[in-house]
Amino acid sequence: MRNVDALESQPKVNRARRIVQAGSVLALLGALSGWAATPASAQMPQEDVIDVPAIQEGLCVSNLFQTNMVIQRDKAIKVWGWADPGESVTVTFGDAQATVTAGAERAWRATLPAMPASAAPQAMTVEGAKATLTLDNILIGDVWVLGGQSNMEFELAKVENGALEIASANYPLIRILTVPFAEGPEVSHGFARLHEWSGWFGRHFRKGDWDVCTPEVARELSAIGYVFARRVHMASGIPIGVIDASRGGTAVESWVPAERLAEMKDPATAAKLADWKARAEAFDPEADLKRRRAERLKRLAKLAEEGKPTPRRDAVEPTEVVRGPIGDMNYPGNCYAGILSPLVGLPIKGAIFHQGYNNTFDGMLGVRLYEAVFPVMIESWRTAFDDPDMPFGILSLCTDGYPQTRENYLEKMVNVGMHIRAVQYQTFLDLRDNGDQNIGFASTYDLRRRWYHPQVKLPAGERMARWALATQYGFGDQLLWTPPRLLSQDAKGGALHLKLDANVSDPEDDAIRGFAIAGADRRFQPADVTYGEDGVNDRGEPRPDRSHLILTSPLVAEPIHFRYAWGRNPIGNLQVGGHKDLPFATQRSDNWDLGTVPLGVIDGEVAPKITRAQQNEVRKAFQAEDLRRRIAEARALLEAHSKTSKENE
Repeated sequence: MRNVDALESQPKVNRARRIVQAGSVLALLGALSGWAATPASAQMPQEDVIDVPAIQEGLCVSNLFQTNMVIQRDKAIKVWGWADPGESVTVTFGDAQATVTAGAERAWRATLPAMPASAAPQAMTVEGAKATLTLDNILIGDVWVLGGQSNMEFELAKVENGALEIASANYPLIRILTVPFAEGPEVSHGFARLHEWSGWFGRHFRKGDWDVCTPEVARELSAIGYVFARRVHMASGIPIGVIDASRGGTAVESWVPAERLAEMKDPATAAKLADWKARAEAFDPEADLKRRRAERLKRLAKLAEEGKPTPRRDAVEPTEVVRGPIGDMNYPGNCYAGILSPLVGLPIKGAIFHQGYNNTFDGMLGVRLYEAVFPVMIESWRTAFDDPDMPFGILSLCTDGYPQTRENYLEKMVNVGMHIRAVQYQTFLDLRDNGDQNIGFASTYDLRRRWYHPQVKLPAGERMARWALATQYGFGDQLLWTPPRLLSQDAKGGALHLKLDANVSDPEDDAIRGFAIAGADRRFQPADVTYGEDGVNDRGEPRPDRSHLILTSPLVAEPIHFRYAWGRNPIGNLQVGGHKDLPFATQRSDNWDLGTVPLGVIDGEVAPKITRAQQNEVRKAFQAEDLRRRIAEARALLEAHSKTSKENE
């Protein structure tokens, strides 16, 4: 259920009109009584139903500023909105006050001095020439933005153990705002408070309201975002606001300002921009409308032939032209323009980001684009929130597909997803090595489910919370968050020797799994892993050096490179020792493209994006390598059994 207390802060003359826009008598009666009921989707049209427009007539504030919000502590408080041109507007909060004048385009912006965290509810007033707005129950704490695509957006009600979290989600000092979807390329200066229609789910979602965290509200919040906020709040005692600005199905380039992308010179980004531009220029809106009408008639004819009723979506003939590619959410820069732009300039604590799926569709060209664009996206978000050192946490791409096993190990390496994960981790390392102390990272590949929306989300949120608490809230002495890092690699004696910066192990004290090694022929095989030695113990026995891994395979005589957790739903059990829940990140030591492994499978020059037929050829080559290994292992087992039998005779 939405919370509409902040509607009380809006001018009374507009308020009744906004409620009527929702088309619900229940909402009107609720508003008059001080509580607004949410109309059921069945009572509303299958489209967005707006309660409060993004920009209203007369004096108004951006819908970022409402009753129940959290204001960022220890940073100058910025508030903005619209009024009549030349109108004087006074903003008062606590003991602070600022008076500004609306410009010719109606916009005004006020700045108040920074204030410390406070769990005491406070009121903000915005006074103009003809109206005064009052926002109540405002807390001062830390505001975190959630970014990415559907695995960040994925609601608490849908995840494993989500019901338990929902039942206990009574946290009056946690506040929640979900930003409505919008697309560019035009920059959005605000967002509406509305019932957003989802054709995918066939229902409305309430968006655009700041809400107090209750079980009813939390159930539709990002599961990762909820757990992150809960952990940070419980440990710090500080009020926490989360703003969910994620959107399913989006690519990384959609989250970067279009003008910033246009400045980039790398070939992959240039090719992506040129492709979208060509598609937009080729789009014929009238021809598209004609096509959609013809497709509808074809569907209706088939339904009539089968004696089936007409679905609601086909009841009316299409009459409106659409914008085509330029209005697509993944047109480069569009999500930044439509979803993030209304937040630009808002003081916040930091952001966490979970994305990558939609950038796997372009093969290695998509990987190269990600390498170029992702660090620029992080920089752009820090610029957007006026904080070049803003904490930014990266959650790596999650799992998808059937699990990698010993039997299909190499076949499952034919996938772009792991390359994206490796880029995400390398971006983290590059920024950290350049002195960025506020960049964070956590893996999710070990939170395995077959679906590309794995329902194991709570541990991912907790890993991000651990990073935030350790680096931003003074818990660094209690909480470890950095994954074990490779320090050096040395090929000698038919083995690869890896030196790490931490002692590592399998949490179940079993064999370490997840490494594959290859020689110059690029024919990977799963590696057997042993520890190096660090002298002897007091009994004269070799003492294992758990920061030194030795990788070997009887089928790889001279290994030169390794890959780890190299599957979309991978084998991989290596973590920091001591049950710290810190997995070794997906990574590789080689720079070989997808179509060049194994060597020589595809003749001639290999394009960054290989064809489906070429991908099948690579897969067949890996299947052959899997079979070769399994035969060799079977022979070794038979020989060992035969030897044991002879010894026992």
